Amino acid sequence: MVERYPTKKIYIKDLAIGGDAPISVQSMTFSDTRDADATLQQIKRLHFAGADIVRVAVPDMEAALALEQISKESTLPLVADIHFNYKLALEAAKWVDAIRFNPGNIGEKSRIKEIVKACKERSLPIRVGVNAGSLEKEFEQKYGATAEGMVASAEYNIKFLEDLDFTDIKVSLKASDVQRTVAAYRMLRPKNNYPFHLGVTEAGTIHHATIKSAIGLGALLLDGIGDTMRVSITGALEEEITVAKDILKDSGRLQEGLNIISCPTCGRIEADLVSAVAEVQERTKHITKPMNVSVMGCVVNAIGEAKHADVAIAYGKGSGLIMVKGEVVAKLPENQLVDRFVEEVEKFAKESC
Repeated sequence: MVERYPTKKIYIKDLAIGGDAPISVQSMTFSDTRDADATLQQIKRLHFAGADIVRVAVPDMEAALALEQISKESTLPLVADIHFNYKLALEAAKWVDAIRFNPGNIGEKSRIKEIVKACKERSLPIRVGVNAGSLEKEFEQKYGATAEGMVASAEYNIKFLEDLDFTDIKVSLKASDVQRTVAAYRMLRPKNNYPFHLGVTEAGTIHHATIKSAIGLGALLLDGIGDTMRVSITGALEEEITVAKDILKDSGRLQEGLNIISCPTCGRIEADLVSAVAEVQERTKHITKPMNVSVMGCVVNAIGEAKHADVAIAYGKGSGLIMVKGEVVAKLPENQLVDRFVEEVEKFAKESC
């Protein structure tokens, strides 16, 4: 596997981003930030789902003022999402742990100077969030809404911050399609060493967003690119975290939890494999130890896959085998296999800690 691109380490509160820090998973509340209690409830949900960072929208001054209460009670590092009105960033900077602004809609550079000054005073990092749908006019006119235009905007704004002696920077380059997103990140990556936040913006429903993010973010992660990431899904909080962590695991960037190998459904299956896999997934979701486990439904593939798994079920007709590291430890009736399998998985996880 390609090693991660070496990047500058910054901190969002106590959370390290970039360098040798683990890749962090971020999400965003969709509550009205002016309703502090509702926003805190969503932050709590994200915390228990396994999120590392949360971003909140700051559409007006009432929302900015609500950040005082939210920041005091938030269980996750808090990022303020600023568009159009730089004064919202100045208020938010009093309470949050990082500022994200879109240079395409903030306006005059004097306003960005004020944001930088406020962030310096509290040692807050800034995410320069370039979006293909809202590039500054000069870059859109020259390049159109292309990857080249996104990179030109990012480079210009990074240089602007550097000229103000500000380098606690994270960068994102988001488009609503995979091709432009991946092209922009790949184009910009060799040009600086700031940490990158990955995401395909406006990705859509769970089905479409999962596919777009798996292709785009997965490709970048396999290239060694990425320090934080978000899977943007319409109307889903916990699901964003689940999908993001699965992308990290399947790209080899996160060694955590079970990798469940199971058969595709076919006419050879001699057990209720769908129910068995669902039960295994539910009963083992608490295990964080990295493990390969196999739940196979017929003799054609079962033994071969089971030999290479840490723990496996190899179903036959009415009964099956439990195997640990390729060795058979039990032959049991079908209705006893999942219970014994879970027992062996928990035992293996405990003994290999």
